[in-house]
Amino acid sequence: MSNQHKNKTISFRASEYERQIIEEKIKVSGLLKKEYYVRNCINNRVCVVGKKEHIYLLVEELRELHRDILAMRICFQEKERKLQKD
Repeated sequence: MSNQHKNKTISFRASEYERQIIEEKIKVSGLLKKEYYVRNCINNRVCVVGKKEHIYLLVEELRELHRDILAMRICFQEKERKLQKD
């Protein structure tokens, strides 16, 4: 038995009010609790709350991605202009 692999457990705390709402939504969904939690964790948007340092790192990463996207846009526009001239 000790060599048997088990799936990891994920848990969180909810207030009584939050728990009741979650339970109602699970019941209405027709899914098993596990399926409901997994689908919601994977498919729904998540709001990250953290320290300023972490948020600043995320913001900087987004700025870099934005610069990269703008650079790619400029490249595409230049190639499009060249194709239109030909």
